[in-house]
Amino acid sequence: MEYDFASLIVEETAENWLLRYIFYGEPAIEQVQLYMRLNKAERTIPSISTIIHAADWHEREARDFFGPVYSDVAESALFLLESVGEDVIRTTPRFFYKFRGVEKIAEGQSVGRVLLLAERFSGTSAFAHSLAFCQAVETICQVDVPARAKALRVVFAELERFRHHLAAIAGICNSTALAVATSQASILEEEALRLSCSLTGHRYLFGLNLPGGVSLDLSIGQCEFLSYGVQVLFHKLQRLFNLLRYSSSFLDRLAEVGMVSKEQARSYGLVGPIARASGIARDLRQVLPYAAYADVSFEVPGEEEGDGYARLRVLFREVGQSVNILRGLLSSLPKGEAAASQVAVKPGAALGWAEAPRGATSHWVRIDEEGRVARYHLTTPSFTNWHGFHLAAEDFAYQDFPIIMATFGLSNAECDR
Repeated sequence: MEYDFASLIVEETAENWLLRYIFYGEPAIEQVQLYMRLNKAERTIPSISTIIHAADWHEREARDFFGPVYSDVAESALFLLESVGEDVIRTTPRFFYKFRGVEKIAEGQSVGRVLLLAERFSGTSAFAHSLAFCQAVETICQVDVPARAKALRVVFAELERFRHHLAAIAGICNSTALAVATSQASILEEEALRLSCSLTGHRYLFGLNLPGGVSLDLSIGQCEFLSYGVQVLFHKLQRLFNLLRYSSSFLDRLAEVGMVSKEQARSYGLVGPIARASGIARDLRQVLPYAAYADVSFEVPGEEEGDGYARLRVLFREVGQSVNILRGLLSSLPKGEAAASQVAVKPGAALGWAEAPRGATSHWVRIDEEGRVARYHLTTPSFTNWHGFHLAAEDFAYQDFPIIMATFGLSNAECDR
């Protein structure tokens, strides 16, 4: 039986440090949480990253968050590349220039105020992050979410994945200087954004999640409109893919470039399309089903090569998967309410999770006796995957660097919270 490291959550009380190490495994296997309590007089904590490399940045983040505070206004990152001629032999990413103190700002705030933070620190994955936060609150408050609300959450989550992957594909085309393909993919992304806006009132699906369900129900006509809209866009995307996969100049820039092996992906705990392109077909929608995903039948797309082209193929396949999930659900939404009638905020702590477009995310929430958020901790897919980015960028030509970065499709803002 194998477990992978998922997250490290640190809480500070008046007398103690509380550390919670979270692991998850294969479907039908419960999460494992290891809990440690240390007196605050202890200034150091033994590291586990020597045996679990995926915990490296989590431990670094814990040290930084409870030590020096960094502040800036620009979304920046620094990449130090050591090269011999055109060959990059070492890549050192440096982030956290845009530290915004999201977790510290959340302390003492109401659940509603922290929900705004959850969906705004990474606008391109707003729905997934707000969903994970809401599910943590619902666990604490013992809320029974209506079946229709759960299904609608899957609809909006897959619409977000659909739109996100179109943008990622456009970025990959742009990195290889294919101007026409970039324009075609960008037009599809824009059409998906307009589809989202016309349906929900916001291009990036802000304001939809709330504890107990969603703020927007869909009529039969709206369901038919969305189902038809995504199908039309997908047909256009398929034509683009058929052109790209027979373009030798495009494939030469992606195939066998930016390789990440299955062993490396597992060692670094990589998640999402990046991990699935390296042979790790793990997806929280199946491993730890939430919302209505337990009732949705789908195959997790995966590839084995671990290169840029494998990551691109996973993106294309996941777009098609999202369309199938959307069309299936939209034709048979359960009857009932879109949200629970009442949510009474209670004290307690819980973990919420979701498979965001870039991969697994988890949100730890603790609510105090006054109904305020006492601790909020996020583990995001960009934070997890930037840690392993150097694996792909090393031992390749300098001019491949922006292409490899585009195939990872990560966010600085999602990393620097």
